[in-house]
Amino acid sequence: MKTPAATTTLGPILGIETSCDETAAAVLDQEGHVLANVISSQQTVHERFGGVVPELASRAHIQNMDQVTHRALDVAELSWQDLRAIAVTQGPGLAGALLVGISYAKSLAYALGIPLVGVSHLEGHIASAWIDRPSFPRACVVLIASGGHTHLFHANEAGGFHLMGRTIDDAAGEAFDKGAQMLGLGYPGGPLIDAAARKGRPTAVRFPRGRVRTGQLDFSFSGLKTALLYHLQRMDRQSIAEQRDDLAAGYQEAIVDVLVRQAFAAVQQVGASALAVVGGVSANSRLRARLAERAAVEGIELSLPALSYCTDNAAMIAAAGQRALVQGKLASLECEAMPHCSLASSSGSDAVRRRP
Repeated sequence: MKTPAATTTLGPILGIETSCDETAAAVLDQEGHVLANVISSQQTVHERFGGVVPELASRAHIQNMDQVTHRALDVAELSWQDLRAIAVTQGPGLAGALLVGISYAKSLAYALGIPLVGVSHLEGHIASAWIDRPSFPRACVVLIASGGHTHLFHANEAGGFHLMGRTIDDAAGEAFDKGAQMLGLGYPGGPLIDAAARKGRPTAVRFPRGRVRTGQLDFSFSGLKTALLYHLQRMDRQSIAEQRDDLAAGYQEAIVDVLVRQAFAAVQQVGASALAVVGGVSANSRLRARLAERAAVEGIELSLPALSYCTDNAAMIAAAGQRALVQGKLASLECEAMPHCSLASSSGSDAVRRRP
C-alpha cells in the first residue's frame, strides 16, 4: 500500500500522540492555529507503581484512542472529511504504545485517502516552541528537557538540527521522578517537587551540580540522585518530614542550575540570539523563572511553550507534521514504530534515524 499523495492545498491536520502514557489528539488549521488539543492522562493507572508500566499504557491507549480523537474533532467543529492529513508520533517511545497510535493513524489515512506523516517525538517538542509564537526565530538553541530526554540542539533557518549535547545517563525529568520517590512525594515527581520546593529554601541543602567535562555541553544527573539518597540515609523519618520542602527545593535547584548553565553556554558557543526550552520539565516554575531572568539580563529572546504544550501532547505532533507535509516528507502506510529512533544532526528537517 502507498500513502496518498499530498494535497497541494493545506487544510486541517490531525495529530496523534501515544509515545508514553498520554493518549492525545489535536487539530490544527492550515495556518497552524490550534483548533483542539485533547489529552487523556493515565496518571491514575500508573501512580501506584511509581512509574509507567508499558503493557498497561498500551491497553489504556487502545481504550482511549477513538474517544480522544472524536473529542478533538468535536472541539474543532470538524468532520473526518474536513481533514487533509494525519500526523502521528513514530518514535522514540514505548514500542507498544507507539504501535497503537501508528496503527490508528494508518487506518485513518487509508480510509480517508489523505497523506500520513510520521513525526519524531523530539521534533514535536521542538515544534512546540513556535505554536504560540510563529515569529520566534528559527535559528536558535533548543533545549529539550523531559522525562526521557535532555538534549541541546542548534536549529538553523532551514529547519535542520545539530546536536550539541545530551545526557550521558538520566534525563532531567527522570531525576525529578526518582527524587520525588526518595522524598516520599509520589508520582509524577516533577509537579510534586515543584510544589514542595515553593515552600522550601533552595539554599538550605546544597546538592552537587553534575558536570561532565569543562567546555562540554552534555548533562549528567545520576550523581545528584545518589547524593540525595546518601543524604536521606543519614536522616531519620521525622527529620525528613520536617525538612522535606527544603530538600525538594535544594534538589530542584541543582537540576535547574545545570539546565540553565548548559543552555546559555550553548547560546554563547554558537552566538545565538534566541533560546527555546521545551518538554515536560520546561513547565517547572523555578526553571521558567531562572531562564526568564537570565535571558533578560543577556538580551536573549526566550520561548517557553504554554503549559499545555510542555508535556506530551498532539498539538506539537500536528505542528511538526504540518511542516514536514509542506516539505513533502510523507510516511508510507507500511511505516513502523521506531521506539529507539533519534533526531540526528541534519541540514534539512526531521532527520529521524535509528540508533546504530
